[in-house]
Amino acid sequence: MSITIKDIAKVAGVSHTTVSRALKNHPSISAETTARIQHLAREMGYTPNIVAQSLLNRRTNTIGMVVTTIADPFMTMVVDGAESVARQAGYSLFLGASHNNPRDELDVVKTFHQRRVDAIIVTSSRVGSLYATELEKIEIPIVLINDQQDGKYLYSVAVDDIHGAQTAVEHLISLGHRRIAYLGNTVRPEANRRRREGYLAALKKAGISPETNLIFDGVTGDDVALGAQILDDLRAQSATAVFCCTDMLAVGMLLSCRERGIAVPEQLSIAGFDDIDIAHFVSPQLTTIHQPRRQLGQLAMQMVLDLLNGKSANNQILPCELVVRESTAKLS
Repeated sequence: MSITIKDIAKVAGVSHTTVSRALKNHPSISAETTARIQHLAREMGYTPNIVAQSLLNRRTNTIGMVVTTIADPFMTMVVDGAESVARQAGYSLFLGASHNNPRDELDVVKTFHQRRVDAIIVTSSRVGSLYATELEKIEIPIVLINDQQDGKYLYSVAVDDIHGAQTAVEHLISLGHRRIAYLGNTVRPEANRRRREGYLAALKKAGISPETNLIFDGVTGDDVALGAQILDDLRAQSATAVFCCTDMLAVGMLLSCRERGIAVPEQLSIAGFDDIDIAHFVSPQLTTIHQPRRQLGQLAMQMVLDLLNGKSANNQILPCELVVRESTAKLS
């Protein structure tokens, strides 16, 4: 049998109201009585009835978080950052996977809502741009990570994709490269669009005319496989460098170069975007744009908590920075 507040009250010789208030550290109960009752509750193995509490205050103290997939290396630190803030505030974090499908993403959001979570965080979202009207109908705070959308219930935390991509391409240009390819992936259309925009901005600033045969972004599929598939076309266009929309695309390119005996960076400089853990461990180590992944999760969760506590919140765009490693070099 579960221990109840009435059981504790009987043993303590006080009313169940006193026990209830003592367990909540209510100021009307003396410190001595509060300490005695809380000690007794621990000894008796009392566990609060979360369901009953949620009915009273209309809060479940749970946050739903939609990720692309739990296997996505980018998500690890994002989730860790969000969970750390939630835990300190007394909230539990539930995860659901969209598998990069916007319809599935919306279904997971709706499922979380049916489970009465207090708010929802969606990472690498496409629902913001495709189903914003439906999201607004849910009427609980929804924070999107890396999808910049506005609305009564929609908020976002994102990195500056355009400036980050521009910085990476300007780095390649500073090394003497002029035939710089762009490799994107339509699985992440908004990130792909913004990063391509940054790529084009860097070329324009340097007076380099973009060439359509050096832009490979109408493809979809596994990032590593795509990086390998595009290599032949890229080399056929005499590209000396490539900026990849994600680190996983860059890793695919690196692996394919190794298999075919193409020296990186001597014959081809490769830069990525994200700075996931594998960027440190491939050989050569990957030059990339660092995203503050843990901070993204922390800020998204803090925004959720602020909204739940009736505070105002503003969309945030975070800077990202170039991390130069071994996969890029001066054009010889």
